[in-house]
Amino acid sequence: MQTKWMLPVLAAAVFISGLSGCETVKEAEPTYDEAAYSRFIATNYAAADALLSRYSTASINNFSSGGGTFLVSTLADINRLEQSSTLGRLISEQLSSRISQRGNSVVEMKLRNSVFIKQNQGEFLLTREIRELASAHNAGAVMVGTYADGNTVAFVSLKLIDPTNGVILSSHDYALPMDRQVRRLLTKK
Repeated sequence: MQTKWMLPVLAAAVFISGLSGCETVKEAEPTYDEAAYSRFIATNYAAADALLSRYSTASINNFSSGGGTFLVSTLADINRLEQSSTLGRLISEQLSSRISQRGNSVVEMKLRNSVFIKQNQGEFLLTREIRELASAHNAGAVMVGTYADGNTVAFVSLKLIDPTNGVILSSHDYALPMDRQVRRLLTKK
């Protein structure tokens, strides 16, 4: 007698579990408020702030290379220095924005003809061009950087260099969690 009702119950359970397997779990999209307080942007802004605070101290201590204008190069993949990714270009854009927000002049490199721009890669400053560009814009520092794709984090290394002699005026290293967004920015060309 027990098997009479168990068979329909078992069939119903299998059918219901099969239906739930067909459903796709949709991840909640961020709200505008959540996007406005992105940790990614905040982390890059904090990196620019750290770089600038160390630069201010260094520039007071005997570096007199130029004015308050900055050149910002696209961050390069540390394993392929002539290449970048969406991640490298986006970090450079955010660093450039923050340096400008702090009252410094930043030359928009995308408007320059004399900079090596590799299609879909970014603006790379070649050593031979740094002195010319810095002199033309009275640039006191050039920001360069690299990133490395780690297992659980993306490592970022930034440097402000004196364009006249290549001396590092300031540096800052930090890491971004290798979440879905960072992973996508690394692989997107």
